[in-house]
Amino acid sequence: MLDKNGIAKRIAKEIKDGYYVNLGIGIPTLVANFIPQGINVVLQSENGLLGMGPFPFEGEEDADLINAGKQTITTLPGSSIFDSAMSFGMIRSQKIDLTILGAMEVSENGDIANWKIPGKMVKGMGGAMDLVASAKNIIVAMQHVNKAGESKLLPKCSLPLTGVNCIRKVVTELAVLDILPEGGFRLVERAPGVSVDYIKQATAGKLFANDNAPEMILD
Repeated sequence: MLDKNGIAKRIAKEIKDGYYVNLGIGIPTLVANFIPQGINVVLQSENGLLGMGPFPFEGEEDADLINAGKQTITTLPGSSIFDSAMSFGMIRSQKIDLTILGAMEVSENGDIANWKIPGKMVKGMGGAMDLVASAKNIIVAMQHVNKAGESKLLPKCSLPLTGVNCIRKVVTELAVLDILPEGGFRLVERAPGVSVDYIKQATAGKLFANDNAPEMILD
């Protein structure tokens, strides 16, 4: 199985030269550490930053430079800092080529729930609703199962939805999966050492899986 860095490293392979990419809170922020060499990418943070770099080394943090998850970050030459109004203007006008989000649940129809667990305190939805409504392309980075071993890839989300029918690709510690237009998860790649049968058992939603699905290549 992959750890969180492994998930981020696999997602980084989906980024193309020239992309403007928004990184959500959680696992997506780690993608900044794995941008492929020779790829010119501009990372956007919804709190008002273009040109986000990798995480700083210990002792080199600047408390005034943070991402949307309030983690300290670095900036690259040519970066730009601005207010939230301009940031969400970029998002809503579809200037972002790829959005990478975390999720608590994803359904086989491409619905996503990633902002609230009923009964638990929450500050608000943040920018997630704008991102899923406006993004050209969304990849979800998430754990395949919860702490109880229950699948988070479901026939239907049980948590309050952030967006409907908007997700087309999911990367977990077990697999890369596409969500088909007609519904259902399609196994594209499996994590090194993980069997197709194990992925089937861990996926509650409809899964289309070839027994010869290839392993991910991370390097």
